[in-house]
Amino acid sequence: MAAATAITLNVAPCLVRAYRHCMNSKIICLLAALSLAFTSAAFPAGAKMYQITGTVVEATGSKVTVEKGGERFEIDIDPATTKGSAELKVGSTVTVTYLMSATKIEAGATSQVPSPQSSP
Repeated sequence: MAAATAITLNVAPCLVRAYRHCMNSKIICLLAALSLAFTSAAFPAGAKMYQITGTVVEATGSKVTVEKGGERFEIDIDPATTKGSAELKVGSTVTVTYLMSATKIEAGATSQVPSPQSSP
């Protein structure tokens, strides 16, 4: 009986140590995943995306012109990064997803409104 108790006492600390080691790595992975999830929620990704569905009026390698409701929209495309830009044909109906982003912003003259002067 004493031999069985000695073996149990020697094995138990090893199992507990292995269990704690395993749980530590799982907790660290869980915390890292939560950290990444909250970081991406705190910093939203770029500009708002827009869509337009219309008829292709003109398509070149660098732009597509889509007509919708009598209005024409010219949108620049980069064939290397734009998905599906190779299948553009005049007269076909397409849905274009795009971003609005500024390429240059110039500040105009600031208008200064005179402050009202108090009379004595």
